[in-house]
Amino acid sequence: MLSTLAAIPYTTFPDIALGPVTLRTFGLAVAAGVLVGAWLAARYGEEHGIPRDLTYSLAMRMVVAGVIGSRITWVLTHLDQIDSPLDAFAIWQGGLQFSGGFVFAVIAGYPIYHRWNRLTRWHSLDGCAYGLAIGLGIGRIGCYAVGEHFGGPTSFPLAVRFDGGSVRESYLGTTKLETGMVFHQTALYELLYMVVLFGILTWLLYLRKERVRPGTAVAVFCGFYGVARFASDSLRVNDERILGLTGAQLLCAAMVLASVWIWFRVRKILVQDVADGMTEGVDADDLAGPAVPAP
Repeated sequence: MLSTLAAIPYTTFPDIALGPVTLRTFGLAVAAGVLVGAWLAARYGEEHGIPRDLTYSLAMRMVVAGVIGSRITWVLTHLDQIDSPLDAFAIWQGGLQFSGGFVFAVIAGYPIYHRWNRLTRWHSLDGCAYGLAIGLGIGRIGCYAVGEHFGGPTSFPLAVRFDGGSVRESYLGTTKLETGMVFHQTALYELLYMVVLFGILTWLLYLRKERVRPGTAVAVFCGFYGVARFASDSLRVNDERILGLTGAQLLCAAMVLASVWIWFRVRKILVQDVADGMTEGVDADDLAGPAVPAP
């Protein structure tokens, strides 16, 4: 009883009514996350010779690919929730899967990044990591609002107590969700740890006295997010699993390995590039940039 009273009251809010206009909270949160994240990435890129318009164009390309990819993978792993062809496109109701979105975004951005010089590429990726940290956090507000990404019953201090509202996940595993139940809400957890990650990256990129090496923000993002998301996904009870792991956990394992590679290999190469006099930045009319083999 005490744990129930101590839990965070949780009522979903999938719609926001503004007079005669009704806004979908999920779509609003995702859009806000994209705009804030792209603005931060563009600002950071501009500090390293990358025109803002170029970053915005690249971000839009990757976001569109990411949304398509995340929706496709969500639909393929939630076919039991698709009652009509329209449901497959009803993204405004929630239902995006990070693993598919991340992979599709990387594929969409690769042709551009591969043709940029190495130093510029990694400065741009640092900016993207910085923007993505807070963008993902804001986007999780939408997941929280529509009622998805639930874990099992718990007495954890940050658990939520369901007080009502429509949800996308009406069960906690095999147990039907009822008013008064206390359980893990992993969308809330991700919002919190992404704010922490954003704070760490802000300190590294802007508040630390000594300038960090190019690639540092990407390495920290991949390592921190990989570990934190792997842990929070282990609490989920409604996700499809492969070999006991969610799709995001499989991707997170790869992200941690990528973090180690970037930290110990890529950053060392980039420091040598700076010592050798490689310049950073691209011209607004030169999308390709000089070609330098990637590490």
